[in-house]
Amino acid sequence: MSETIGFLLNDTARLFRRSFNARTKGSGITALQWRLITYLKRHEGIRQGPLAELIEVEPITLSRMVDRLVEAELVERRADPADRRAWQLYLTPRAGDLLGGMRDTADALTAEATEGLTDAERDQLIDLVERVRANLSRRICQKEKETA
Repeated sequence: MSETIGFLLNDTARLFRRSFNARTKGSGITALQWRLITYLKRHEGIRQGPLAELIEVEPITLSRMVDRLVEAELVERRADPADRRAWQLYLTPRAGDLLGGMRDTADALTAEATEGLTDAERDQLIDLVERVRANLSRRICQKEKETA
């Protein structure tokens, strides 16, 4: 039986997360936390609501995750100058140091996962998956506009 693309992508992502979590167990950082930190590096100063939308978790879930990262001194909340009720999120220098090590772990995991593929095949795989993501992202954005 041939698997669907959706099943293969989802199952592969699950295996990536599980393997990443096993490799980083000693650091106390999970794949989801690493994803949050990575998005935050790209969008420093973002507020919690928009960040929750980006990583597709409920705002209360994100708030708990941020609480843990604040306790671990990896993220800090700063008052938003435009809105006294809101907080902007920033990485601490400690998070920057941790990101380097996590990047090495992610790169090693990717190398293991793509073992046996040529450089051209790896590039093609990335291109194809990015195109699938772009197609789905466009359709989701269109549906959101239609229902708004």
